[in-house]
Amino acid sequence: MQSAPAWPPPPASLRPSAFPHPALHALHRLARALLFPAYWALDRLLGCCAPGARPSGLAGLRAAAGAAAALLLLLLAGLPLALPALPLWLLLQAWRRPFCYAPPPPCWAPPAPWRPPAQPVRRFGFLSANVCLLPDGLARFSNLSHSQRRAEEVGALLLAALRPSRYGTTGCGPPGPGAPAGALTAALPAGLDFVCLQEVFDPRAAHRLVSRLAPSLGPVLYDVGSLGLQRGPHLKLLGSGLLLASRYPLLRAAFRSFPHARREDALASKGLLSAQAQVGILDGRRVVGFLHCTHLHAPSEDGPLRCKQLTLLLDWIERFEAESRQSGEAVAFSVLLGDLNFDNCSLDHAQEQEHQLFDHFRDPCRLGTRREQPWALGTILNTSTLHHTVVCSPEMLRRALEQEKGRHRYLAGPARGGPRPKPWRGRRLDYVLYRGVAGAPLSPDVEQVTFSTALAGLTDHLAVGLQLRVSALP
Repeated sequence: MQSAPAWPPPPASLRPSAFPHPALHALHRLARALLFPAYWALDRLLGCCAPGARPSGLAGLRAAAGAAAALLLLLLAGLPLALPALPLWLLLQAWRRPFCYAPPPPCWAPPAPWRPPAQPVRRFGFLSANVCLLPDGLARFSNLSHSQRRAEEVGALLLAALRPSRYGTTGCGPPGPGAPAGALTAALPAGLDFVCLQEVFDPRAAHRLVSRLAPSLGPVLYDVGSLGLQRGPHLKLLGSGLLLASRYPLLRAAFRSFPHARREDALASKGLLSAQAQVGILDGRRVVGFLHCTHLHAPSEDGPLRCKQLTLLLDWIERFEAESRQSGEAVAFSVLLGDLNFDNCSLDHAQEQEHQLFDHFRDPCRLGTRREQPWALGTILNTSTLHHTVVCSPEMLRRALEQEKGRHRYLAGPARGGPRPKPWRGRRLDYVLYRGVAGAPLSPDVEQVTFSTALAGLTDHLAVGLQLRVSALP
């Protein structure tokens, strides 16, 4: 008789340190400490160049010039430490794994495993959010600042939402399978199980988020990316910005970096983070789910490059799932989350809108090419209004976006200034796509899609939530 798998299972291939030896980890910390003074001064100097930071009036100009001169002196003073530390940091990247793993605390109690068919249905909650946690100087170019403070607030909001889910066969949902409901809310959806964040580029912001989430939550993958000198050759100074938090045990994870990038994305190691989570036990076998997190190329005019990335990530998804799956495992879901940097309304994005991605994954907000569900909403805000009182209040922003006038004012306009479709719903760049496995004993259906203004004042995107109802087939 086959014994039931252990719960929670051990994460066989995941290790807390990004380096295979403690000495390499210590050297990496030393290199980063030596680089920090010059990095901090350069970051602040960049912030002085942001459009929103430019002072008006003679007194303001004098103060800004004095601050810039002081930062320049600090940068020059930090160079003697940074110059020898940079080659050491670059060399160490050859041994670094492409992500850090924060294991759950010893007192961690994951959700009880789903055991179909005795429990015929379980709901799973997913969230994708671009939180714009860039180094502070770069964040100011998006009219945001104080990345460390924003990281603390984002972590507190997520922790409140990552509490036990509602399991079972009851609960409000759509009229039936295939007819998902959409909602605009001022809070993050309760009972989240998996969270994928994008643009967690600043290492200190990432550590603040992890210190908030990991002790009370479960496993977290962060500091994701292949840094240093890469094939091409390319120099990557920023990671992918991806962070994945889970309430269920993670069994395996992998990251692959996109080989090509241009302009502002050239220094970032964007790619695909894939993870396998165990969510239950069926007839002595594991029930697993697959999570794929990504952030595609940003410049709007580079549609062909985004299409190449979409084709790559589809191949990588198939490869990861095939390599991870063991004989007899039941797959509950495969979900792709992230900021894809194209919408389903702009004519400029026709190539991406017709990509084969939408033949492999279901987009619950999409009816077809440039046809959206009537409840679907844009997810990118107008950066020029980020400091308006309305945009800094989750409830006030929610009420504004319920009206056509508010959507015109606070949601970003079409790519490259094209015409706005009527009625204007905004540009949806953030996606949560899903699929099941043909012939599998489990079938996922969408219950609800949530557009949340809970992060108002903390980022320039709305968060997108998805609740899946996975059923055991008779």
